Amino acid sequence: MSNSVYQNHKGINQSIEFRGLKAQYIWYLGGGVVILLILFAAMYILGLPPLICVGIILTLGVFLVLKVYKMSKTYGEYGLMKKLARRHIPRVIKPYTRSTFYKRKETGS
Repeated sequence: MSNSVYQNHKGINQSIEFRGLKAQYIWYLGGGVVILLILFAAMYILGLPPLICVGIILTLGVFLVLKVYKMSKTYGEYGLMKKLARRHIPRVIKPYTRSTFYKRKETGS
């Protein structure tokens, strides 16, 4: 009988990370790059000089990369979702009737 050697996968249940970007920020950066590509094509088709198109896209691209890395570092894997969800939580609950606090009498058998 031969001995089998199994590899230990230590990355199971870990969040995806690529060059410091965590989880959903990889998708944000990828989507931003696709939008910049479409914007470049639209500006080029409209007849802007290619050097101006490249300059605008490079400037926006640098801004995009810096912003996404900053959000990834600031909020982490779930922090941005928590921040967006916190907007939907009411700060104060105002009951206008006291019937909420009364226990109803159960009728039945």
